[in-house]
Amino acid sequence: MPRFVVLLRGVNVGKANRVPMADFRALLEAQGFTGVRTLLNSGNAVFDAGGGAPSAHAKTVRAALEQNLAVSVPVIVKPGAAIAGAVAENALAVPADAHSRLLVAFAQDDSAIRDLEAIAPLVRPAERFLVGKHAAYLLCEGGILESKAAAALLGKQGQAFTTRNWATVLKLRELVG
Repeated sequence: MPRFVVLLRGVNVGKANRVPMADFRALLEAQGFTGVRTLLNSGNAVFDAGGGAPSAHAKTVRAALEQNLAVSVPVIVKPGAAIAGAVAENALAVPADAHSRLLVAFAQDDSAIRDLEAIAPLVRPAERFLVGKHAAYLLCEGGILESKAAAALLGKQGQAFTTRNWATVLKLRELVG
């Protein structure tokens, strides 16, 4: 049975868009997804589905969030193979102590990743930026809060995307197997 990863954008940051992970897990199970596991408290889950396109699953999850939890946020669903592909294509060597400074951006449609090339002019010399097939990668050596490129990625320019740090992406890859 195909395994998918669902990534919610902008939940459990501050007081807005609160999504308890137990409620999120129950919501996914109520949609007929099986093998549901959540990761951390930032809107990450893995589930199995008998079929269907990732974009259709994203619409289903988004509608269920709005209806059941009154939360309206972008939802991205990727096949497990896309997460493994994102890990494999990352050409930025990152030591373990820098995993939190490497942002990985995902889009529902992989072709939209190319749109992130627009933030390249904001990348400073100490930073590294790569746009791949499955994701875009921004390593903020000086820290995420100091990076104009990260601000753009996490802000309005990046609204069609959601980001996770490298440590979280690696954990998601483990969950999808």
